[in-house]
Amino acid sequence: MNYLEPLFWLALLKIIWINVLLSGDNAVVIAMACRSLPDRMRRTGMVLGAGVAVGMRIVFTAIIAVLLGLPWLRVIGSLALMYIAVDLVVPEAEGEEGGVAAHDSLWRAVGTIAVADLVMSLDNVVAIAAVADGNWTLIVFGLVISIPMIIAGAALIMGLLSRFPFLVWAGAALLGWVAGEMFVSDIKVLEYFGEAVVHHFEYVAAASGAALVLAIGWTITRLRGGHSAEPHA
Repeated sequence: MNYLEPLFWLALLKIIWINVLLSGDNAVVIAMACRSLPDRMRRTGMVLGAGVAVGMRIVFTAIIAVLLGLPWLRVIGSLALMYIAVDLVVPEAEGEEGGVAAHDSLWRAVGTIAVADLVMSLDNVVAIAAVADGNWTLIVFGLVISIPMIIAGAALIMGLLSRFPFLVWAGAALLGWVAGEMFVSDIKVLEYFGEAVVHHFEYVAAASGAALVLAIGWTITRLRGGHSAEPHA
């Protein structure tokens, strides 16, 4: 996949969209951890925190991108990605909200951000590794794009998703689509069905992944009476 191919730019747009959808929580963590810093330190804390978070994600994405070449890992990764996608649209149950402690020390705040992002970044890492499919330019560029989004985009992103809930569902469908593609690209699946058959049904698998995510998300939302509930974003 080179820079002149439409597929490169399509994959990059997917990564940007995934970052927009999945960086909201990370931006909130940064804002909450830095909220007690003095004004002059607050921006520094947010920039350092986002930089540490993105640096950690590049390392984790590199590890996962290598692991995805092992048998069955893409199948497992696709199932994890579908879970992430469903979780994106399912309303929070009562009492699920957590808190992030504020710190008045710059480095303690950055440490809090790093630890929180370590726990929360699996969704970004799996999704970006799946979309980039081993292209390191896409992986690094896609993650570096996260920096301004995480620092400046929290309020805008969450406000936009709250105003237009269908964007959350569209993003979940995108993750389901990527999960479907990822499932059938596993080495063992290719060996069992043959590359020709898998290639022929690649779009069917991707569309099935998107449809399955939307169906599960809609069902759980209905069961929780989530007409008035807010989805995760």
